[in-house]
Amino acid sequence: MEQPAPGRLPEGLRVYAIGDVHGCAGRLLALHAAIAEDWEARPAARCALVHLGDYVDRGPDSAAVIEALCGPGPLPRAERIDLLGNHEAMMMAALKDGPGSVAEDLWLWNAGDATLASYGPKDGPLPAGHPALPARHRAFLDGLRLSWTAGDYLFVHAGIDPRKPLAAQRAQDLLWIREPFLSWPRPLPAVVVHGHTPCRAPELRPNRIGIDTGAVAGGPLTCLVLEAARLRFLSA
Repeated sequence: MEQPAPGRLPEGLRVYAIGDVHGCAGRLLALHAAIAEDWEARPAARCALVHLGDYVDRGPDSAAVIEALCGPGPLPRAERIDLLGNHEAMMMAALKDGPGSVAEDLWLWNAGDATLASYGPKDGPLPAGHPALPARHRAFLDGLRLSWTAGDYLFVHAGIDPRKPLAAQRAQDLLWIREPFLSWPRPLPAVVVHGHTPCRAPELRPNRIGIDTGAVAGGPLTCLVLEAARLRFLSA
């Protein structure tokens, strides 16, 4: 159901923003199909598709999620914005530093073992060390962005530190923050669209919209649809 949004996009632009996937490849493909159907039913002048990060870990099909994101997606003519999540940041650090590193320990402690398993053989033990990612998967991960802006909105994985101007935000803030961002009662420099912190339903506040609805824990995978000064949701 369409409702008023806390911000406004430029005229003619529609944005589809998808929350945390966490290895749920089937849900991502289903949501992509729903987005394609939505676009076919009600096209707009311009379109952007934003994935908010945390594509890997916890769920069973992280490799399949990355493979899907390496493709053209549901709207080949749309602008594609794929953002970095804290789980991709941990994964890349672990792959860079190698087995036995502190970075690997942190990643595995945060459910990186599920991603390793998705790149390993379907039966039998994982090979020693880390698997060699396909070159297109590595290129996808290397190309992830920290943020994107459109109209009154800032799209990031986790949020921002509300005590700092946007130019002073650290990668750590954008990838990991929860408080004081989540409970900040005053206006922010932009309406922040984010994932990272699971909620049972999308959280719509005057200063932020949270759309991690816990797909990997049995909740829906959510897509926020923004257009002009209105919003609605799709899910799978």
